[in-house]
Amino acid sequence: MSKFALAAALAGAGLACSASAISAQDKGQDADQVVVSQSEVEGTTPPADYFTGKVYLYMLTKPTAPGQAGTALVTFTPGARTNWHSHPAGQTFYVTQGCGWTQAEGQAPQRVCAGDMAYVKPGVRHWHGATANEAMSHIAITESLNGKNVEWQEPVTDAQFTGPAN
Repeated sequence: MSKFALAAALAGAGLACSASAISAQDKGQDADQVVVSQSEVEGTTPPADYFTGKVYLYMLTKPTAPGQAGTALVTFTPGARTNWHSHPAGQTFYVTQGCGWTQAEGQAPQRVCAGDMAYVKPGVRHWHGATANEAMSHIAITESLNGKNVEWQEPVTDAQFTGPAN
């Protein structure tokens, strides 16, 4: 079962996983190469303080020295979205399933669909999430700067979200 199918099944059932995630770094600190089975990657429901709607997070990698990047598979159910936020070192996300919206402050919302990639420059205030009628999953790649990778802000209002033709 794909991670999206698993997330969709969880969303459809209204369930949330709360177990801690496992990453390659957790599994084999000293190994030259580590394979983590899909069954070992557990989903969590991120804090509602940072999202509107049902969102499922699968932490894939954690920033581990000497690298600073973390990666996560994030699934937004229809209508779900992040709060406004920024990343001190920027963020790249690659849409793996469905379609959604992303918007940098002061710009028009942009539609993103499976196969699309978005890059948000460091410090740019933005949000992203599903459309009103379709789930969206993406792999987010976010680097840390001085141990911090995100600055969460206020929720995206319904008026801001429903502005695009969902």
